[in-house]
Amino acid sequence: MKKLQKHQVRLGLGFTVAVALLMVGMTCVIFYATKDYERMQLYLYDCGIDVLGALVCAALYFGCMKQDGDGAKAFRTLTVFVSASFAVNFLLYYVLGVPERRVFTFLFVLFSKLFDLAMIYFFYQYMKRTLGFKGKLTLWADKGIPILLVLENLVILSNILYPVTFLIDESGMYSATGASFAEDIYLLVASLITAILIIRSENPRNQKAAGLTFIFLPIVNYVLVGGAFGEASQYGMILMSLIIMYCIIFNDRSSKLAATQTELNMATEIQASMLPSIFPAFPDREEFDLYASMDPAKEVGGDFYDFFMIDPDHLGVVIADVSGKGVPAALFMMISKTVVQNFAMLGISAAEVLKRANDSLCAQNKMEMFVTTWIGILELSTGKMTCASAGHEYPAIYHDGAFELLKDKHGFVLGGMEGARYRDYEIQFETGDKIFVYTDGVPEATDANKELFGTDRMLAALNSEAEATPKEILRTVRASVDEFVGAAEQFDDLTMLCLEYRKKK
Repeated sequence: MKKLQKHQVRLGLGFTVAVALLMVGMTCVIFYATKDYERMQLYLYDCGIDVLGALVCAALYFGCMKQDGDGAKAFRTLTVFVSASFAVNFLLYYVLGVPERRVFTFLFVLFSKLFDLAMIYFFYQYMKRTLGFKGKLTLWADKGIPILLVLENLVILSNILYPVTFLIDESGMYSATGASFAEDIYLLVASLITAILIIRSENPRNQKAAGLTFIFLPIVNYVLVGGAFGEASQYGMILMSLIIMYCIIFNDRSSKLAATQTELNMATEIQASMLPSIFPAFPDREEFDLYASMDPAKEVGGDFYDFFMIDPDHLGVVIADVSGKGVPAALFMMISKTVVQNFAMLGISAAEVLKRANDSLCAQNKMEMFVTTWIGILELSTGKMTCASAGHEYPAIYHDGAFELLKDKHGFVLGGMEGARYRDYEIQFETGDKIFVYTDGVPEATDANKELFGTDRMLAALNSEAEATPKEILRTVRASVDEFVGAAEQFDDLTMLCLEYRKKK
């Protein structure tokens, strides 16, 4: 879905840029070929507004193409329709010689009116998202405006068969009929409702004023030019309104986003500082070597790993995955990491650590989040590791020259149900044996075709460098995941830890 949206955004940018370049190129040709300098001077103002308008639309579209939410999509669509209006006005009126040709004049008027309807509709959608319209009037408008829009389109299109609301005479001149008021119903109703909702919104005055310019500036211009239809200055007023809205509303949004991004960057640094990141972790210990990494899908993630000396002969290793993503998951991750480590430092068994951590997390878990956890406590003098799992992924064990999955017995996730019980199991390490633990971001990494990386590819990557150091093994797995995923977006946090048992004390 995101790829489709990106394609649509690029297509819109391509359209606005193409319109601008086409109009610039044709303008140069027209003025170069025109020998009637008096006529050229008459067209210079109107034609200049159209060309400048198309260029500015392309610039505005480019400026907001990477923004998401808060009406950015509706603003891009609105910009495309304004750009198309400039193109229609330019091509039909100046290039094809309207009003000297009756058919082209008719097409110009028809398309101009249809674009007006589309612009006011997407303007309403843009204002609704950026200013957050609420209340019963919004609900009525959401249902009524599309219905009026369809009826209004039918009225305008009926002029193809019969001059219902406007007439183009033999000389190519435009004139309105007695029923022309039917064309104004939608514009009046939609503009009035939108203006009321803008005024009633709880946003700052400058944002309200920026939105209202799109409604009132063209009206003021229409009155000043005596109600003449198709004046280029009308579109110039609309363009001016677009620029004002972009500068005020999007700049305000950008300031808030910048502040939020700064806070997220700080949260990323805080989270990273909580995970042990200095390697080699215990340079004075020759009994083992380990390496770990965590790459969040967002600025902050819900995965975590941990390792610590419980006493001189026992090493604790933990890896976990919190439900959800982003800031809530990161906060729950920090709490879970602290709770698990505190109980592990008591010297109790792995299963007992999970039991106590689960009861502690359940006691204050109002958000109903949970965390899958694997913990191993390695006795360095004997090579025996006592492990327990709270719904976590199967570890991969390297023994006798190859990595294989150890399908251990799972207990319930931490924070999911108070009173849950967990079981210990043992792994006996010999010199050179390794254990690789990970979160589901590794096997569930997805390529552009929605195919999963899977544990088979993970084991293949592990066994391609099975005798390497833990650090090199993690790099190999990550490189294999990246090659498989390609240009697809990382969906989940990706966390890995590898421990090698080197020798007994």
